[in-house]
Amino acid sequence: MQHWNKNTGNKGEDMAANWLQRHGYTLVERNWRHRHWEVDIIASKGRKLHFVEVKTRSNHRFGKPEESIKRDKMTALKNAAEEYLYQHEEWKYIQFDILAITLEGEEALEIFLIEDVYF
Repeated sequence: MQHWNKNTGNKGEDMAANWLQRHGYTLVERNWRHRHWEVDIIASKGRKLHFVEVKTRSNHRFGKPEESIKRDKMTALKNAAEEYLYQHEEWKYIQFDILAITLEGEEALEIFLIEDVYF
């Protein structure tokens, strides 16, 4: 089961990266890590840096992808962003986003961007 979930997550992150690029974002980092924190995608658009959490599901049996993100995950994303900004002081404007992907087989049935998530 773990291997299948990892494959689904990797497929979703690849789709998310492609989707973001098609919508005018420039990829800065993928799977950026510091300590035990990880950011799926860091991308820029204009003068803003986006910290993007990608959630992928192959069905809605356990809810929609975005519904699986809990407060502790968003806190970890915030902590990772703080460290990233410490290391890259040139960024002044940031935003946290969630990109939710529902798969049907090998294709994306739905890609849903939730922008400027506040937590």
